Amino acid sequence: MPILGSTWMLKWKITELTEQLFEWVSVFTAENQGAISVWVGPQPMVILLRPDYIKALLESNIVLTKGTEYEIMKNWLGLGLLLSTGDKWRNRRKLLTPAFHFSILNSFVSIYDKEAQIFIQQIGKYAGTKEIFDIFPFIKRCALDIICETSMGTKINAQTNHNHPYVKGVRRMNVLSFMYSRMPWMWIKPIWYASGYGGEYDRTLKLVTDFTRKVIEERKKEFLEKQRKISESTESSHENGISMPTKSNSRKSAFLDLLLSVQEEGLLTDEDIREEVDTFMFEGHDTTSSGMGWTLWCLAHHPKHQERVIQELDEVFGDSERPCTPDDLKELKYLENCIKEAMRLFPPVPMYTRLMEQDFECNDITIPKGATVFVSPMVVHRSISLWQKCQGYHPENFSEEFNLQRHPFAYIPFSAGPRNCIGQKFALMEEKTVLSWFFRHFKVEAELPMMENYPLLQVITVPSRGFPVKIIRRK
Repeated sequence: MPILGSTWMLKWKITELTEQLFEWVSVFTAENQGAISVWVGPQPMVILLRPDYIKALLESNIVLTKGTEYEIMKNWLGLGLLLSTGDKWRNRRKLLTPAFHFSILNSFVSIYDKEAQIFIQQIGKYAGTKEIFDIFPFIKRCALDIICETSMGTKINAQTNHNHPYVKGVRRMNVLSFMYSRMPWMWIKPIWYASGYGGEYDRTLKLVTDFTRKVIEERKKEFLEKQRKISESTESSHENGISMPTKSNSRKSAFLDLLLSVQEEGLLTDEDIREEVDTFMFEGHDTTSSGMGWTLWCLAHHPKHQERVIQELDEVFGDSERPCTPDDLKELKYLENCIKEAMRLFPPVPMYTRLMEQDFECNDITIPKGATVFVSPMVVHRSISLWQKCQGYHPENFSEEFNLQRHPFAYIPFSAGPRNCIGQKFALMEEKTVLSWFFRHFKVEAELPMMENYPLLQVITVPSRGFPVKIIRRK
């Protein structure tokens, strides 16, 4: 229909919409369709269903521009790594890749470990009470503290200060951004502002970006002062003919420090840095909290797999309270399989889109210029033709045997190809660290049936009912 496109067919409630989309997709995948087309308002959208079609799109070095659904995010994230395209994206990717070197990621494990212990303390009051509580907000605050310290080098103590303005601001930005993307009539500015949401978005945007700018300004002063002292020390030692060892900085380096060092070479402005830091903040806490939450939810309903996780942890840590190390994480292979299987059923990012800036040949179809192409990991992850154990929760899907048999684009929780997630190792290391601490201390149970907690396909895959669980102290 004009203006509305196909949206008039869609259910209004997000839980009903999610169920409706699953029903539609199951029909088309059963027919082995490669792609289908719908209209979101006045915009044509092509949905790819099979991994061979998805491979053609995601491996392309030409189709790099994100879909118009991300337009509202540009006010917040600018043209950072997530939303930039073409040469700017290529240059940013090249600049930022060293920030995810394994040596830097290993240095972050102590931050994961420290925040995980605070998380354990925060939820400990529910252990032994048999009280059902929603663990999701606790996980999100833990992930937010981790990304703040690793990306900006600052602490906001979200786990102990639940009403921090930045914490509330980031949460609200996600809600408003999804609302805007889902409702085409909100794209008309007079309607957006007349609804009151436009003004609220602007105020919240200012709050979160001002906070980031302030942190950058403070960190930049520290960075320049440190560089000045190093320079003076070097000059002094050269003048005296003395070779002096450089003192190590006891404060952990953050992603922000790498960006500031690149800025010294004249490659980034202050606003460029702000864009990238806010991008890290956005992508680096909601996604990991979703991954950890769904893993706990799945294991709460599968005690057999939970016991295997606990057995593995006891083999690595014994009865100790010692910190988790990078070497420990390598040993937690079954826990990693459990996380990956949860991400198969409930991928943290429910969709990827690309805007066609020219006609694109995708296998046997031509996708026209101007169309948006939509890929949903949840669709391919639940395809009965691609997974021998498709229904239910089966960590053995990620055994070596099944990994070799599977189409490489049948599992894409971190996307794939040149625009794959730069932080996927960061995410897995964080999730394994936090969950290892959880299961060293607790077991988890749930009364609400697993699949009655619908995954809501928002900016991030979130549960319709939260994660209502009971935790039992192991010791």
